[in-house]
Amino acid sequence: MPETTHTQTPQMFRVEIAAPPEAVWQEITRTDAPIKAFFNSRMDAGALAPGATIAMRTPDGKYTGVVGKILEYDPPRRFAHTFRFTSYDEPECVVIYELHPTDTGTRFTLTIENLDMGTKTAKQMVQGGKLIVNTLKAVMETGSAPMGTRALFVLFKVMQPITPAKCKSEHWPVSAEENGGAS
Repeated sequence: MPETTHTQTPQMFRVEIAAPPEAVWQEITRTDAPIKAFFNSRMDAGALAPGATIAMRTPDGKYTGVVGKILEYDPPRRFAHTFRFTSYDEPECVVIYELHPTDTGTRFTLTIENLDMGTKTAKQMVQGGKLIVNTLKAVMETGSAPMGTRALFVLFKVMQPITPAKCKSEHWPVSAEENGGAS
C-alpha cells in the first residue's frame, strides 16, 4: 500500500457575533457548565493559566473527549491550548481562539494549527470548526444552540454507553498540582 503524505495546514473559521468580547470570552472559558459551542462539553481545568491541563468532558463528567495544555490565556483576547482526542492515538494539534472587538460586537476566530491533514483528528476538526463558530454565534445572540446542534447533543447522550472505555474520565485526570493547587 502506498504511503500517504500528510500535510499540516492551518484551518481558520471566523464569525461576527453581536455580543461584547467579555461575554464571548466568558462563554468559551466557562468551567461551571457545559459549553454549547464546544459540543456541550464541560471544561475541567483547575486553573485557567499557561501550563495547566484541561479536559473537555461529557456534561455528567463520566467521559473525556479532549485533553490538552493551556499555552496562552489573555482575557478577553486570546486563548490557545493543545488539543488531542482521547479516542484517537494521533498527534495533538493547537487550537487558538481570538476575539477582536468590532462596532457591532466581536469578531471571533478559531484557528487550528499543527493539524495533520491525513488523520481522523483533522477530519473531525475541519467538520467541527464551522459548527463551533456557528453554534457560538447562535448561543451568544439567541441564548440557545440551533435545533440541529441540540439534536446532536441528544445523539451524543444516547451514544454515551458505547463510548470506548479508554475515554472514561478516570483515565484522564486533571492534575491539581499542575493547575495551581485547584482541581
